[in-house]
Amino acid sequence: MKYIYPAIFTKENAGKYSINFPDFENCYTCGDDLKDGFKMAEDVLAFTLYGYEKEGKTIPTPSDLKSIHAGNDKFVNYVVCDTLEYRKMHNNKAVKKTLTIPEWLNEEASAKGINFSAVLQNALKERLGL
Repeated sequence: MKYIYPAIFTKENAGKYSINFPDFENCYTCGDDLKDGFKMAEDVLAFTLYGYEKEGKTIPTPSDLKSIHAGNDKFVNYVVCDTLEYRKMHNNKAVKKTLTIPEWLNEEASAKGINFSAVLQNALKERLGL
């Protein structure tokens, strides 16, 4: 899932930035510079939205960039994130699944050294269009 939300970037001391997302409660971060700030903003936004998805919470509609007034030493910019990519990077714990196949198929695959986990993963990715 790809999302785009406005963020308020506030310039701090020594070139650092603090960033918050007005559409979410408790969604904020900081960066050592502007480039780091954007990276950190993408990460915290993906983390927040992944939590919403996992908990089945309603994801808010993004505010219009023009409706947010930043003030001095601040600017508003959109931040994009992809929660599927975030999950791939941060949620790679192996999960054991039990499955049933015919004995003859098991024997043939085992004889040919087929990795059942790899086959299942590839088939699921293909079926899900990932």
